[in-house]
Amino acid sequence: MSKKISIIGSGFSSLSASCYLAQLGYDVTIYEKNSTIGGRARQLKRDGFTFDIGPSWYWMPDIFESFFNDFDTTVSDFYTLDKLSPAYKVFFKNHESIIIEDTLDKIYNAFEAEEKGSSEKLKKFITTAQNNYQIAIKNLVYRPGVSPLELVTKETIQRLGQFFSTISKEVRKEFKNEKLIQILEFPVLFLGAKPSNTPAFYSFMNYADFGLGTWHPKGGMYQVILGIEKLARSLGVKIQTNAVVEKILVKHQKTTGIQVNSEEINSDIVLCGADYHHGETLLDPEYRQYSEKYWDSRTFAPSSLLFYVGFDKKLNNVNHHNLFFDTDFDTHAVDIYDQPKWPEKPLFYANFTSLTDSGTAPDGQENGFFLIPLAPGLEDNDELREIYFDKIITRFENLTNQNVKNNIIFKESFCVNDFIEEYNSYKGNAYGMANTLLQTAFLRPKLKSKKVKNLFFTGQLTVPGPGVPPSLISGKLVAGLIEAQYKETKELKLITT
Repeated sequence: MSKKISIIGSGFSSLSASCYLAQLGYDVTIYEKNSTIGGRARQLKRDGFTFDIGPSWYWMPDIFESFFNDFDTTVSDFYTLDKLSPAYKVFFKNHESIIIEDTLDKIYNAFEAEEKGSSEKLKKFITTAQNNYQIAIKNLVYRPGVSPLELVTKETIQRLGQFFSTISKEVRKEFKNEKLIQILEFPVLFLGAKPSNTPAFYSFMNYADFGLGTWHPKGGMYQVILGIEKLARSLGVKIQTNAVVEKILVKHQKTTGIQVNSEEINSDIVLCGADYHHGETLLDPEYRQYSEKYWDSRTFAPSSLLFYVGFDKKLNNVNHHNLFFDTDFDTHAVDIYDQPKWPEKPLFYANFTSLTDSGTAPDGQENGFFLIPLAPGLEDNDELREIYFDKIITRFENLTNQNVKNNIIFKESFCVNDFIEEYNSYKGNAYGMANTLLQTAFLRPKLKSKKVKNLFFTGQLTVPGPGVPPSLISGKLVAGLIEAQYKETKELKLITT
C-alpha cells in the first residue's frame, strides 16, 4: 500500500513536488486554502481582461522544459510559448530609454550605442555569466541544501572569489554608464536582494536575461499553473480547494497528518508548500525549528504594491515589459532593505500582455499590471495605495508621452495586507527570502524538519531560492528527499524482519 502524502498549498513548488511524488507511486493530495490553485501565481479575470496576479516574467525556459521532460512530456504539450521581441524597455529620467532586444548581438549594439567600448566588455561579462549559469544548473541548484559540501566542486572552487565579491562591484569595475549599470544590476532583483549584497556568481541571472531571453506563455503565466495541474491530475494527484489547513498533527515527534477545515486527515508524510514561517506556526511551539527571532533576523525579498488596470484604448510607446528607472535606485533600495519605509520616489515596473497576447484584453483595449517593490511589513491601507497609484501613473504619462488617466475603466490593487491574508506570507513578503551570501544553499531553512519525522517543506523560503524556476526545482528536491527516506525505511524494515 502506497504511503499517503498531504501537501499544504498549491503554488509552483507544491505542484512540482506532487508530480514527482505521484510518479514515484505515492498517494498525493494537495490542500489549498483559496478557491483557486496557484499560490502567488493566481489569475484575475474581469470584464474581458485577464491578469496574472503574481509572477509575470518567464525566464530560464530550460528549467520549465526540464521539468516537463521528467514526465516524458514537453512544454508545448501544455501551453504555447512565445519569445518576446523585444524583451523589455527601460525608461530613465529626461525621457531617455533603452530597448533590450531578443538576441545578444542586438543587445551588444544597444550597449555600444550608449557607451563606446561597452559591447566588448559586455561580451566578456556574458561569457562569465553563461559559464556560471551552466555551473549553477549542473552543480548547485539541484542540491537539497543538507551540507556545505554541496557547494564544493572543482568549478566552484575556481570561482571562489565570485562568492565574496558582489554583482554591483563586478558590474561597476567595467561599466561607467549609469543606465547600463542599472540594466545589468536589474536581473538579480529576482533573487530578492540588493546587487551590492548579491554574490557576483549570481551574474548567471544576466545570462538568463540576455542569453536565454524573455518568453511569454500565451494566455499568461497562469497557463503554466494549469499545465502542471493537468499533469499532476494525470499522475493521480488529488487537489482540494477551499481547504484551510489549521494544524500539522504530531505524535511522539512524528507527524500523523493535518487538520483541514476542523477535520483530521491521517497522513504518512506531510509536505508544507505554504509560506515556511506560516507552516511552522501550524505546529505546537516545541516542534518548530526556527524562532521568531530567527525569522526577524533574515533578509526577506520585497513585498509589492500591485495594480491591475483596464484601459479603454490601446497604449503607445510601451512594450510588453517595461522598467521605470527614472528615479534613484539606491535611495529606493535603502527604503526597502536598510530603513524600511514607503519610498518617496519609487522605481516601478509595468507590463501590458495585451500588446503581444490579444486574448488578455478586449479588442482595442489594454490590460496594465503595475508593480512597486516595497519593504515587507509596512503599514498598508487604501489611502496609501491611492497616493502611490497617482505617483506612478503621473510619471507613466510623462515618460510615455500620453494621457491615460481618463481611459481607466477599473483598477484593483494588491499589497502587504493581501499577501498576508491570501498567502499567509511572513510580513507580506512577495518573493520569499533573499539569496544573499549568508542565505544561500545549506544556510537557508531546511527542506526536511529536524524536529518532526516525516515532515518536509518546499518553496521559495527554502532551497534553492526565490522565483518560479527555483520553486519548480524545490519541488523536485524535496520529492527526492522523501523518496530517499522512504527507501531507507523499507531497507530498515527488511533488516528488522
